[in-house]
Order: sequence, then structure tokens, then C-alpha cells
Amino acid sequence: MKSISLSPARLLGLSLLFVLTIAGCQKENSSQPNDGLTTTLPTSVKVYLTDDQSLVFDKVFIDLQKLEIKIEDDGVDSVDGWFSLNITPGIYDILQFRNGLDTLFATGTIPANRKLQKIRLTLGNNNSVEKDGKTYPLIVKDKDNEVIAKLESSNVEFTSPDQFMFWIDFDAGRSIKKNNSGSGNNNGFELRSQIRIFTKSKSGRIEGRVLPAAANAIVMAINGTDTATAKPEREGEFKIVGLKAGTYQVFIDATSNNYKDTVLNNVVVRHNEDTKLGTIVLRQ
Repeated sequence: MKSISLSPARLLGLSLLFVLTIAGCQKENSSQPNDGLTTTLPTSVKVYLTDDQSLVFDKVFIDLQKLEIKIEDDGVDSVDGWFSLNITPGIYDILQFRNGLDTLFATGTIPANRKLQKIRLTLGNNNSVEKDGKTYPLIVKDKDNEVIAKLESSNVEFTSPDQFMFWIDFDAGRSIKKNNSGSGNNNGFELRSQIRIFTKSKSGRIEGRVLPAAANAIVMAINGTDTATAKPEREGEFKIVGLKAGTYQVFIDATSNNYKDTVLNNVVVRHNEDTKLGTIVLRQ
């Protein structure tokens, strides 16, 4: 058999190459999964609640009882793949979380090597809305008390290999309809919940200020068939979150005192950035 002799320099080079190759593999294995949805370690999760607000009601009280994440099931630490997160069950006035505000709603730890698939939000029956000082019941039909949304790499943010987060936008404006069931409860409303999942690093924001307050303005950010709305606060500040990157038309609808509407075209939104419009003054 022919023997091969290597010089000390050659041996040193091969040894360094071997070490660098192993280190590279370890680094790759410890980073975020390629699909953006699979845990590599026991992974903590934080879920925040916000609202794409209702323009009709002053308060929207939602009875939130449970939040679960569907993961790949091994029959040990989940029920049919559904893994319960830690929440404080109760009634939330979700309109408190508008104009960019949010609250930490759920936490938990997902086992390693599981692919995230869906979330399931379970509602109770103690729901209501308030308008002009009056409270009206908000009816949830049996089949509508569970709201399911798909988790995708575009709406989940892994901040490290052992931590991820996302936001739930409870779209009150589109979720509440007048009760036309003919049950005699003409003052009631139905809740058919529509939620949207997003993460701040993979979405953008539009913020600004509309004056005067007497115009009672409504702000709409429009991109094709997608429309997001905001109702400015008392000092005129507004913020619309969870927007896809793109070019928007911002329509300011002045609803009172003969103020004129205003349109801003070509408003560019980029992921993980605030697009600041400054102060917009409406004229009569």
C-alpha cells in the first residue's frame, strides 16, 4: 500500500479546515430554522393584543378565555397538537389598544423541534359594546366562539433561537354586525370575530397628527383592496400598525363641521419602519 506523508504545514491546514467546518455546522444548527416556524430549542413565546379599531362604538368588551397554538403533535405535551398558553381570562376593552398601543396577552414555552401551525382564540359569552353611554349585548353564536388563524413565517418573529413573538389584531370594526336574527333583540349586535396576525419586524406603521379635533377625522390607509383605519386621539395623534410594505393612499375623512377631506398619495411603507406624516391641518 502506498503511504502518503503530509508536511506539518499541510496537517495544520487540514486541522483548521476541520475545526471551521464543525463550527459552521454548529452555528447553522443553532440559528433560526429555515422555514421560520420550527423551534430548535424549548422556546418561549410572547403574544401581544392590539386592535384595528371600531369607528362606531366607544367601547368594545370581549370575553377572552383561552389562547392555544397548534404544533406538530407527539401525543405527550399537547392535545391533538393544541398547546395552551398562559393568559389572564376575562373581559378586555380592546379599544384601549388602538393607535399603536398593545398589551402582553399570553406567554408560554413551546417544546423543541415543533413546527408552529395555527392559533385558536376561544371567547366566552359575556361580550358587549358601548355607544353614546348605552351598553348593548354582543352575541357570539356557538360556532363563532373559536377563532382560528394560520401562523406563517411572515407573521412570526423569532428574536432568538429560544424566543419568538407575534401580535393579534382583533379587528373590532369588521367583527361586529347588527343583529338581524329576528329574535326580537333589535338593540343587539353579533360578534363574528376576525383576527389578523402580524409582527412588527415584518410590517410597517403610519403615524401622524390630524387637526383640528372639531373635524372628527377618520384616517384610512389604502393599498389595493386592503384598508386599515384609525380614529385620532383627543390631541389628533394616530398610528396604524401591522401594514404590509408598499405604497399607500392615506385618506383623511373629515366627518364634522364642514371641514374638507384630504388625500395623501404615494405614502411609502417599509417593514420595521414608522412612516411619519407629521401634522395634517384640515380646512373648512
